[in-house]
Amino acid sequence: MADEISDLRVFTRMVSAGSLSETARRLNSSLPAMSRRLSALEARLGIRLVERGPRRFTLTEEGSLLYDRVVRLLSELDEAEAEATAKVKVPRGHLRVAAPLEIGRRRIAPLVAEFTNRYPEIHVELLLDDAKHDVLGDELDISLHVDLPTDGNVISRVILASRRVVCASPDYLRLHPAPQMPADLHLHGCILYVRGRYVIDRWPFQENGKQIETTVRGTLSTNNGEVMHEWALAGRGIALKAHWDIDDDLKAGRLVELLAPYACNELKLYASYPSRQHLPPRTRLFIDFMALSLST
Repeated sequence: MADEISDLRVFTRMVSAGSLSETARRLNSSLPAMSRRLSALEARLGIRLVERGPRRFTLTEEGSLLYDRVVRLLSELDEAEAEATAKVKVPRGHLRVAAPLEIGRRRIAPLVAEFTNRYPEIHVELLLDDAKHDVLGDELDISLHVDLPTDGNVISRVILASRRVVCASPDYLRLHPAPQMPADLHLHGCILYVRGRYVIDRWPFQENGKQIETTVRGTLSTNNGEVMHEWALAGRGIALKAHWDIDDDLKAGRLVELLAPYACNELKLYASYPSRQHLPPRTRLFIDFMALSLST
């Protein structure tokens, strides 16, 4: 029975990922292995679940019906497990946690190790990437992320607040005069963040009590926050970064804050988790631990 449930969980992750290759990437597996698991599930059920395409697949009618039923079934199983373990004195079980890559590596990962030392019966699976996660669709216990979700089936809590910082390295500033106001950024090469198919080339600022946006440009763009960080340290341009990502570099002088009087809006790191009547103790412990540790 456990193998059948595992196969159904993998099937829901395939649907959430949208393709077998993306599923393999998320599960740290291979495309042939994912294809074999899907084929084995279809053979066991005697139905075709998806129409395979070169990049994405689409659910058949039978696959769509199965997916809807399985999502409800797995939710009920997780709820039953949470209810059964709510009174356990020693917290135990598995936590599947997603976090952004850069803060995940620098700050979350060390805290996860500390958390499991404190609660050795809890196993934490930490997934680090900058993709936007669906807590329920990706079968996450907790998603740490910057954007406030709109899904009414999840609960979100702020665990860290910071501000965005415009910054550059001393090497860059030796060759380029520091901007004195946001409009001066058009004279500089800025390092741009890419989200999906969109390049974030409008940066927010506060000026005369009002929020404004300044269009920036540059020859370097990436969807990876750590790469942006490295380019900024190497003097390749001006970057807009969360303070929590670069605080050590600012203190050490490896990066210099620019346009501080125009500091833009606050950035928040949320912890989102499925809305359930019975929240597993391990989930609450993890979120409380992260909120306390990150605030100190």
